[in-house]
Amino acid sequence: MSGRPRSRANREGSIFPYRSGYAAYAWVITPEGDRKRRWVYSKTREETHAKWLKLHTAAKTGRVVTKPQTIGEYWHYWLAEVVVEPDYAPHTINTYELHSRLYIVPGLGSIPLDKLSVRHVRTWLNATRKACQCCAQGKDAHRPPEKQRCCAVGLCCEQTISERTAQDILMVLRAGLSNAVREELVPRNVAALVRVSKPRKTRKVKPWSVDEARYFLENAKAADDRLYAAYVLILVLGLRKGEVLGLMWELVNLEAGELYVGEQLQRVGRQLLRRETKTESSEAPLPLPSICVAALKLRKAQQNRDRQVQQDRKQSTGASRWTENDLVFTTRYGTPVEPMGFNRRFDYRIGKAGVRRITVHGTRKTCGTLLAALDVHPRVAMQILRHSRISVTMEIYTEATSEATREALRKLGRTLGANSEAEQGEDSADVTARCCCEPPRSIRAMANVLAAGPVLCGLCNRDFVP
Repeated sequence: MSGRPRSRANREGSIFPYRSGYAAYAWVITPEGDRKRRWVYSKTREETHAKWLKLHTAAKTGRVVTKPQTIGEYWHYWLAEVVVEPDYAPHTINTYELHSRLYIVPGLGSIPLDKLSVRHVRTWLNATRKACQCCAQGKDAHRPPEKQRCCAVGLCCEQTISERTAQDILMVLRAGLSNAVREELVPRNVAALVRVSKPRKTRKVKPWSVDEARYFLENAKAADDRLYAAYVLILVLGLRKGEVLGLMWELVNLEAGELYVGEQLQRVGRQLLRRETKTESSEAPLPLPSICVAALKLRKAQQNRDRQVQQDRKQSTGASRWTENDLVFTTRYGTPVEPMGFNRRFDYRIGKAGVRRITVHGTRKTCGTLLAALDVHPRVAMQILRHSRISVTMEIYTEATSEATREALRKLGRTLGANSEAEQGEDSADVTARCCCEPPRSIRAMANVLAAGPVLCGLCNRDFVP
């Protein structure tokens, strides 16, 4: 007696009619390591069969999510649990949170994570580029009614994002989806498949010449600027802004003529943070030329006067606004100098000195140009500027100007009173060192720079010897 004819193929016992269509399931391993059912549904049996086969293949090749998350749900977890210190720098955390809150979650937050496609990303990115962000974020609407001037009153200001911002947004999306791939929530990073145009670099600003640097420092010293020594350090030693503002007296040895960069000061969101330097090489000791020693002694005297003024005020009124800390550069009340405030003071001093306007970070390039003009070997300049790659140093060296001469640098030191201090001795004098090449190559550098560590020749791979 023959049985009832089979209506399902082998291994398809989990496909069955369900409501107005068909349903199917497969046993999968979740990212948490649990074994659970994952269901698929469709109107027809053929479509359900195709989805079931795809699910079955995914279950064999890796882990499968049984309850799909939306982009918004996953992004909340990623920012709260993955993008945290010390794995990420505070500034990076702030940037990821900002781009996620303003662009990614509002535009993609409702899409299921496993359904996100390349087309979704490309469409969202193009719409974000074209959208007026004042309208999208309600900037003008949040102003008091009497101060509303554009989008809230029907006059769209067309405040669109730049190509650089579009690239940064896509970079954050790629970072978040890369973590989802690592956690086996999705099989691939669809954002990595979207190409965007690379924004053109802004026009390079020519660094200051020696005379321009001298005019600037002369003006700051004549005005008894509290940040005069900071200007000297960023121009002569190439210190970064955060490194200068985070410099502490305990890391400055004026007698030995050495300086250690221990921390940097950064404003991240609503917090002023003191954190580690950018690279490990940034913590290497730096020799202090006499001009820097003289400037730091002036700064110490200024700080002592500010402290005394507040102590006298406390004796007379019983109240003092002085905040004691070990920072080299502080306000007249002893509090740390705000990074944005430093930028404003730097721009103000440029205007008073009448020199070309450059950024604070542009002074590092000026420092590199001065070192190149002195024929300092690139490896020595790399140690002074604390670059992590020699290619960065060489890019500056290839743009060195011919007008920055050794005599101009000596004039800079004489004008700013460096030679009025006790001479540093032969340790800070310029010396000529040679290698073992035929014919031998030579470099000029301060003796204490050469003594701080070996400087290798790129051809013979041997030390330069004074």
